[in-house]
Amino acid sequence: MTMTSEQAAWFHGTFTRLVDNVDRAVQGKREIVSLVLAAMLAEGHVLLEDAPGTGKTSLAKALAATVQGTSSRIQFTPDLLPSDVTGVTIYDQQNHKFEFHRGPIFASIVLADEINRASPKTQSALLEVMEESRVTVDGAAHETGRPFLVIATQNPIEQAGTYKLPEAQLDRFLIKSSIGYPDLAVTESILAGAAQRNPSAALTPVITTGAVADMADLASTVHVEPAVLRYIAELAEATRTDPATRLGVSVRGALAMVRIAKVWAASQGRHYVLPDDVKTLARPVWLHRLLLDAEAEFSGTNGETVIARVLDRIAAPQAR
Repeated sequence: MTMTSEQAAWFHGTFTRLVDNVDRAVQGKREIVSLVLAAMLAEGHVLLEDAPGTGKTSLAKALAATVQGTSSRIQFTPDLLPSDVTGVTIYDQQNHKFEFHRGPIFASIVLADEINRASPKTQSALLEVMEESRVTVDGAAHETGRPFLVIATQNPIEQAGTYKLPEAQLDRFLIKSSIGYPDLAVTESILAGAAQRNPSAALTPVITTGAVADMADLASTVHVEPAVLRYIAELAEATRTDPATRLGVSVRGALAMVRIAKVWAASQGRHYVLPDDVKTLARPVWLHRLLLDAEAEFSGTNGETVIARVLDRIAAPQAR
Protein backbone atom coordinates (compact mmCIF):
# COMPACT_ATOMS: atom_id res chain seq x y z
CA MET A 1 0.00 0.00 0.00
CA THR A 2 1.25 3.46 -0.93
CA MET A 3 0.34 6.67 0.89
CA THR A 4 -2.41 8.66 -0.82
CA SER A 5 -2.54 12.43 -1.38
CA GLU A 6 -5.24 12.73 1.30
CA GLN A 7 -3.13 10.83 3.83
CA ALA A 8 -0.12 13.00 2.97
CA ALA A 9 -2.19 16.15 3.59
CA TRP A 10 -3.32 14.77 6.98
CA PHE A 11 0.28 13.84 7.87
CA HIS A 12 1.48 17.34 6.96
CA GLY A 13 -1.22 18.97 9.12
CA THR A 14 -0.52 16.74 12.11
CA PHE A 15 3.26 17.16 11.78
CA THR A 16 2.84 20.95 11.69
CA ARG A 17 0.71 20.87 14.86
CA LEU A 18 3.36 18.78 16.59
CA VAL A 19 6.09 21.26 15.66
CA ASP A 20 3.90 24.21 16.71
CA ASN A 21 3.30 22.64 20.12
CA VAL A 22 6.97 21.87 20.81
CA ASP A 23 7.89 25.36 19.57
CA ARG A 24 5.94 26.83 22.49
CA ALA A 25 8.54 25.35 24.88
CA VAL A 26 11.62 25.43 22.61
CA GLN A 27 11.22 28.77 20.91
CA GLY A 28 12.78 29.78 17.61
CA LYS A 29 14.11 26.33 16.73
CA ARG A 30 11.52 24.99 14.28
CA GLU A 31 14.15 23.52 11.94
CA ILE A 32 15.81 21.32 14.55
CA VAL A 33 12.43 20.44 16.11
CA SER A 34 11.23 19.29 12.67
CA LEU A 35 14.38 17.20 12.20
CA VAL A 36 14.06 15.53 15.61
CA LEU A 37 10.36 14.81 15.04
CA ALA A 38 11.20 13.34 11.64
CA ALA A 39 13.84 11.13 13.26
CA MET A 40 11.31 9.93 15.85
CA LEU A 41 8.74 9.09 13.15
CA ALA A 42 11.48 7.31 11.15
CA GLU A 43 12.13 5.35 14.38
CA GLY A 44 15.72 6.51 14.62
CA HIS A 45 17.77 8.36 17.23
CA VAL A 46 19.39 11.78 17.53
CA LEU A 47 22.84 13.00 18.58
CA LEU A 48 23.01 16.66 19.59
CA GLU A 49 26.43 18.25 19.91
CA ASP A 50 25.78 21.40 21.89
CA ALA A 51 27.04 23.64 24.64
CA PRO A 52 25.22 23.48 28.00
CA GLY A 53 22.04 25.51 28.41
CA THR A 54 20.74 25.42 24.85
CA GLY A 55 17.46 23.64 25.62
CA LYS A 56 18.20 19.95 25.09
CA THR A 57 16.30 18.84 28.20
CA SER A 58 13.42 21.18 27.36
CA LEU A 59 13.23 19.65 23.87
CA ALA A 60 13.02 16.09 25.24
CA LYS A 61 10.34 17.03 27.80
CA ALA A 62 8.34 19.03 25.25
CA LEU A 63 8.37 16.13 22.78
CA ALA A 64 7.19 13.69 25.45
CA ALA A 65 4.39 16.04 26.54
CA THR A 66 3.31 16.60 22.93
CA VAL A 67 2.89 12.88 22.18
CA GLN A 68 1.50 11.99 25.61
CA GLY A 69 4.57 9.88 26.32
CA THR A 70 7.05 9.42 29.13
CA SER A 71 10.50 10.98 29.37
CA SER A 72 13.63 10.17 31.33
CA ARG A 73 17.08 11.66 31.66
CA ILE A 74 20.25 9.65 32.13
CA GLN A 75 23.28 11.67 33.23
CA PHE A 76 26.24 9.77 31.80
CA THR A 77 29.27 9.72 34.10
CA PRO A 78 32.47 7.63 34.19
CA ASP A 79 31.08 5.43 37.00
CA LEU A 80 27.72 4.74 35.30
CA LEU A 81 27.12 1.01 34.84
CA PRO A 82 25.21 -0.68 31.98
CA SER A 83 22.61 -1.90 34.49
CA ASP A 84 22.04 1.73 35.56
CA VAL A 85 20.78 2.30 32.00
CA THR A 86 18.95 -0.90 31.11
CA GLY A 87 17.75 -2.16 34.49
CA VAL A 88 18.55 -5.13 36.68
CA THR A 89 17.04 -8.46 37.81
CA ILE A 90 16.43 -8.61 41.57
CA TYR A 91 15.31 -11.55 43.69
CA ASP A 92 11.98 -10.90 45.43
CA GLN A 93 12.14 -12.72 48.78
CA GLN A 94 8.41 -12.43 49.39
CA ASN A 95 7.36 -13.98 46.07
CA HIS A 96 10.47 -16.20 45.82
CA LYS A 97 11.19 -15.23 42.23
CA PHE A 98 13.40 -12.95 40.20
CA GLU A 99 11.85 -9.71 38.93
CA PHE A 100 13.19 -7.33 36.34
CA HIS A 101 13.36 -3.70 37.48
CA ARG A 102 13.33 -1.48 34.42
CA GLY A 103 16.00 1.16 33.99
CA PRO A 104 15.51 4.72 32.72
CA ILE A 105 15.97 3.56 29.11
CA PHE A 106 12.31 2.43 29.22
CA ALA A 107 10.65 5.70 28.24
CA SER A 108 9.18 7.23 25.10
CA ILE A 109 11.84 9.96 24.97
CA VAL A 110 15.22 9.29 26.64
CA LEU A 111 17.75 12.09 27.09
CA ALA A 112 21.22 10.52 27.31
CA ASP A 113 23.08 13.57 28.60
CA GLU A 114 26.82 13.83 27.88
CA ILE A 115 26.96 10.29 26.53
CA ASN A 116 30.68 10.55 25.81
CA ARG A 117 31.47 10.80 29.55
CA ALA A 118 30.48 7.17 30.17
CA SER A 119 32.85 4.26 29.67
CA PRO A 120 32.77 2.39 26.34
CA LYS A 121 31.15 -0.58 28.13
CA THR A 122 28.22 1.57 29.27
CA GLN A 123 27.98 3.28 25.88
CA SER A 124 27.74 -0.14 24.25
CA ALA A 125 24.75 -0.97 26.47
CA LEU A 126 22.81 1.43 24.27
CA LEU A 127 23.73 -0.35 21.03
CA GLU A 128 21.18 -3.16 21.18
CA VAL A 129 18.34 -1.05 22.54
CA MET A 130 18.87 1.68 19.92
CA GLU A 131 18.98 -0.83 17.08
CA GLU A 132 16.40 -3.37 18.25
CA SER A 133 14.17 -1.28 20.60
CA ARG A 134 14.59 -3.94 23.26
CA VAL A 135 16.84 -4.85 26.17
CA THR A 136 18.09 -8.36 26.90
CA VAL A 137 18.89 -9.05 30.57
CA ASP A 138 19.65 -12.56 31.84
CA GLY A 139 18.47 -14.02 28.56
CA ALA A 140 15.05 -12.36 28.67
CA ALA A 141 14.07 -9.68 26.10
CA HIS A 142 12.15 -6.60 27.22
CA GLU A 143 10.57 -4.35 24.58
CA THR A 144 10.82 -0.57 24.95
CA GLY A 145 7.55 0.10 23.11
CA ARG A 146 6.75 2.76 20.53
CA PRO A 147 7.62 5.54 20.13
CA PHE A 148 11.17 5.18 21.39
CA LEU A 149 13.62 8.01 20.80
CA VAL A 150 17.08 8.43 22.30
CA ILE A 151 18.36 12.02 22.25
CA ALA A 152 22.04 11.77 23.16
CA THR A 153 24.16 14.86 23.79
CA GLN A 154 27.83 15.63 23.90
CA ASN A 155 29.68 18.83 24.71
CA PRO A 156 31.87 19.98 21.78
CA ILE A 157 34.03 22.17 24.02
CA GLU A 158 34.95 20.09 27.09
CA GLN A 159 36.87 16.97 26.05
CA ALA A 160 38.68 16.20 29.33
CA GLY A 161 37.44 12.95 30.87
CA THR A 162 35.45 11.90 27.83
CA TYR A 163 35.46 8.80 25.65
CA LYS A 164 35.17 9.26 21.89
CA LEU A 165 32.07 7.59 20.49
CA PRO A 166 33.14 4.69 18.25
CA GLU A 167 32.08 4.71 14.60
CA ALA A 168 29.78 1.70 15.20
CA GLN A 169 27.79 3.73 17.71
CA LEU A 170 27.78 6.94 15.69
CA ASP A 171 26.34 4.96 12.78
CA ARG A 172 23.32 4.07 14.92
CA PHE A 173 22.25 7.70 15.25
CA LEU A 174 19.89 8.63 12.44
CA ILE A 175 20.84 12.30 12.58
CA LYS A 176 23.42 14.49 14.26
CA SER A 177 22.73 18.17 14.72
CA SER A 178 22.76 21.00 17.25
CA ILE A 179 20.15 23.30 18.73
CA GLY A 180 22.41 26.33 19.18
CA TYR A 181 21.65 29.53 21.03
CA PRO A 182 18.46 31.45 20.17
CA ASP A 183 18.61 34.83 18.44
CA LEU A 184 18.20 38.10 20.35
CA ALA A 185 14.42 38.44 19.92
CA VAL A 186 13.76 34.86 21.05
CA THR A 187 16.16 35.27 23.99
CA GLU A 188 14.17 38.34 25.13
CA SER A 189 10.94 36.33 24.90
CA ILE A 190 12.47 33.49 26.95
CA LEU A 191 13.71 35.93 29.60
CA ALA A 192 10.26 37.53 29.82
CA GLY A 193 8.84 34.13 30.80
CA ALA A 194 11.69 33.28 33.19
CA ALA A 195 9.25 32.74 36.08
CA GLN A 196 8.04 29.58 34.33
CA ARG A 197 10.88 27.16 35.01
CA ASN A 198 9.42 24.24 33.07
CA PRO A 199 7.58 25.47 29.92
CA SER A 200 6.88 21.91 28.75
CA ALA A 201 4.70 21.31 31.84
CA ALA A 202 2.10 23.67 30.37
CA LEU A 203 1.92 21.81 27.05
CA THR A 204 -1.14 19.73 26.20
CA PRO A 205 -0.77 16.54 24.14
CA VAL A 206 -1.46 16.83 20.42
CA ILE A 207 -1.63 13.09 19.75
CA THR A 208 -1.18 9.84 21.66
CA THR A 209 1.82 7.53 21.50
CA GLY A 210 -0.36 5.06 19.61
CA ALA A 211 -1.03 7.71 16.96
CA VAL A 212 2.74 8.36 16.70
CA ALA A 213 3.25 4.66 15.91
CA ASP A 214 0.49 4.92 13.30
CA MET A 215 2.19 7.95 11.73
CA ALA A 216 5.49 6.04 11.59
CA ASP A 217 3.78 3.12 9.86
CA LEU A 218 2.04 5.48 7.43
CA ALA A 219 5.30 7.27 6.59
CA SER A 220 6.89 3.97 5.62
CA THR A 221 4.38 3.72 2.74
CA VAL A 222 5.64 6.91 1.03
CA HIS A 223 6.70 6.11 -2.54
CA VAL A 224 10.37 6.28 -3.54
CA GLU A 225 11.15 6.09 -7.24
CA PRO A 226 13.90 3.61 -8.27
CA ALA A 227 15.79 6.60 -9.72
CA VAL A 228 15.82 8.28 -6.27
CA LEU A 229 16.98 5.05 -4.62
CA ARG A 230 19.80 4.85 -7.15
CA TYR A 231 20.65 8.50 -6.44
CA ILE A 232 20.96 7.74 -2.71
CA ALA A 233 23.12 4.68 -3.45
CA GLU A 234 25.38 6.68 -5.80
CA LEU A 235 25.82 9.45 -3.21
CA ALA A 236 26.68 6.92 -0.49
CA GLU A 237 29.21 5.20 -2.75
CA ALA A 238 30.73 8.54 -3.73
CA THR A 239 31.44 9.32 -0.05
CA ARG A 240 33.34 6.02 0.21
CA THR A 241 35.47 6.66 -2.88
CA ASP A 242 36.16 10.32 -2.12
CA PRO A 243 39.93 10.81 -1.68
CA ALA A 244 39.42 12.68 1.60
CA THR A 245 37.58 9.87 3.41
CA ARG A 246 38.79 6.74 5.17
CA LEU A 247 35.22 5.68 5.93
CA GLY A 248 32.16 6.75 3.97
CA VAL A 249 28.42 6.25 4.37
CA SER A 250 27.52 2.65 5.21
CA VAL A 251 24.56 0.66 3.93
CA ARG A 252 22.89 1.41 7.28
CA GLY A 253 23.44 5.10 6.55
CA ALA A 254 21.84 4.79 3.10
CA LEU A 255 18.86 2.95 4.61
CA ALA A 256 18.57 5.68 7.24
CA MET A 257 18.34 8.26 4.45
CA VAL A 258 15.48 6.38 2.79
CA ARG A 259 13.57 6.10 6.07
CA ILE A 260 13.83 9.74 7.08
CA ALA A 261 13.35 11.01 3.52
CA LYS A 262 9.96 9.27 3.48
CA VAL A 263 8.96 11.03 6.71
CA TRP A 264 10.32 14.36 5.46
CA ALA A 265 8.34 14.10 2.22
CA ALA A 266 5.14 13.30 4.13
CA SER A 267 5.77 16.22 6.50
CA GLN A 268 5.78 18.48 3.43
CA GLY A 269 2.43 17.06 2.31
CA ARG A 270 3.78 14.74 -0.40
CA HIS A 271 3.29 11.00 -0.84
CA TYR A 272 6.56 10.65 -2.78
CA VAL A 273 10.23 11.48 -2.16
CA LEU A 274 12.08 14.08 -4.23
CA PRO A 275 15.86 14.31 -4.78
CA ASP A 276 15.66 17.67 -2.98
CA ASP A 277 14.57 15.84 0.19
CA VAL A 278 17.80 13.85 0.01
CA LYS A 279 19.86 17.03 -0.51
CA THR A 280 18.17 18.72 2.46
CA LEU A 281 18.85 15.78 4.77
CA ALA A 282 22.34 14.83 3.54
CA ARG A 283 24.26 16.78 6.17
CA PRO A 284 22.34 15.85 9.35
CA VAL A 285 22.00 12.20 8.26
CA TRP A 286 25.46 11.55 6.82
CA LEU A 287 27.99 14.05 8.16
CA HIS A 288 28.68 12.16 11.41
CA ARG A 289 29.19 8.89 9.51
CA LEU A 290 32.25 10.15 7.63
CA LEU A 291 35.74 9.42 8.87
CA LEU A 292 38.26 11.67 7.16
CA ASP A 293 41.80 10.90 6.10
CA ALA A 294 44.30 12.53 8.48
CA GLU A 295 46.15 14.24 5.65
CA ALA A 296 42.91 15.69 4.25
CA GLU A 297 41.94 17.00 7.69
CA PHE A 298 45.36 18.58 8.08
CA SER A 299 44.90 20.39 4.76
CA GLY A 300 41.58 21.88 5.96
CA THR A 301 39.06 19.48 4.42
CA ASN A 302 36.07 18.61 6.60
CA GLY A 303 32.92 16.52 6.32
CA GLU A 304 30.91 19.49 5.06
CA THR A 305 33.34 19.80 2.15
CA VAL A 306 32.96 16.13 1.24
CA ILE A 307 29.15 16.22 1.39
CA ALA A 308 29.03 19.39 -0.73
CA ARG A 309 31.47 17.90 -3.26
CA VAL A 310 29.48 14.68 -3.56
CA LEU A 311 26.16 16.50 -3.97
CA ASP A 312 27.72 18.68 -6.65
CA ARG A 313 29.31 15.76 -8.51
CA ILE A 314 26.42 13.26 -8.57
CA ALA A 315 23.61 14.44 -10.83
CA ALA A 316 20.12 14.25 -9.31
CA PRO A 317 17.45 12.44 -11.33
CA GLN A 318 15.17 14.75 -13.28
CA ALA A 319 11.40 14.81 -12.84
CA ARG A 320 9.52 13.21 -15.69
